[in-house]
Amino acid sequence: MADPELQLVARRIRSFPDFPTPGVVFRDISPVLKDPASFRAAIGLLARHLRATHGGRIDYIAGLDSRGFLFGPSLAQELGLGCVLIRKRGKLPGPTVWASYTLEYGKAELEIQKDALEPGQRVVVVDDLLATGGTMHAACELLGRLQAQVLECVSLVELTSLKGREKLAPIPFFSLLQYE
Repeated sequence: MADPELQLVARRIRSFPDFPTPGVVFRDISPVLKDPASFRAAIGLLARHLRATHGGRIDYIAGLDSRGFLFGPSLAQELGLGCVLIRKRGKLPGPTVWASYTLEYGKAELEIQKDALEPGQRVVVVDDLLATGGTMHAACELLGRLQAQVLECVSLVELTSLKGREKLAPIPFFSLLQYE
């Protein structure tokens, strides 16, 4: 981890053992958001990756409810793009498309407005953290129903031991920081 910007972001991630349950190490991104320099660095690093990987081929950034909303609009602005929202079901007005998915502790549902994207538009999905991949996978499913092309999924943090990346395959995935 030679990049000073990446080191700055990594230093701001806090670990809380046994939260929310015994055996879980919670990776807290709150200090990244609190510190303008580390937040700016995180957005810049994600944008740099997306420019290098996709050039000008991205049409929209899709932010996932709720912490993906913190990174999605800022990343979209940095890239000169619009941002679409993928929310928990029941939060968006107008006609929507929804998908159900499983979490470590139950089930949940996501939705997107039917007119959020046109068929063929190219989208990158962003969230703060990838764990089991259930939320991002459901988001990709929703975008597929709208006939959008998901170019990649990105996050600030990846919990590698939970193998969420595998659930997203064949869609490429990128994370700034990886933890076991």
